[in-house]
Amino acid sequence: DYELCEEWGHLYPVPREDLINLHREHLLHLLEMGDMEKALQLLQRIEDPGVCLAISEQSLDQHPNLAASHFLADYLTAHFYASLTAARRNEIQALYIGSKVLLTLPELSRVNYVHLSSRPLLMLEQLLMNMKVDWVAVAVQTLHQLLAGREIGFTVEDIDNLLSKYAEKALNFPFTLKEKRS
Repeated sequence: DYELCEEWGHLYPVPREDLINLHREHLLHLLEMGDMEKALQLLQRIEDPGVCLAISEQSLDQHPNLAASHFLADYLTAHFYASLTAARRNEIQALYIGSKVLLTLPELSRVNYVHLSSRPLLMLEQLLMNMKVDWVAVAVQTLHQLLAGREIGFTVEDIDNLLSKYAEKALNFPFTLKEKRS
């Protein structure tokens, strides 16, 4: 049905908003099905960059599943970086990085942290508070790789400060230890 509507749009004038809505729904459908290749082909078929940007942003704002959010954030960053405001750029890059960190977690545990996908630093803090040290190690390594040369509202130093803060709390004993005498 989507393809038939797309063909109709090539033959007859269709209002811009209707065209955007059609392509957005088609894109979200393809992403829900997990067909990233066809989703990319759909975006590449759209000739007007303004329409393509609107479709991609609106689709991302619909909060699709994790893989779809990651795909859309990556696409927007790669193709429309200069067209985005600095705040929107930071938001999309944070979502990209957060979704990448989420993908490093065990699949069954992702649901507990998906609401933090656009706030990777807060996700890291939540993992620390939940004592998921092994997951934190993988997340920190992923963050260090992804933050190289990017500006998204936090830096590697912020991550190191967060880790230092929790390491200090882990070593802080609220009582004094008594020596055992033999």
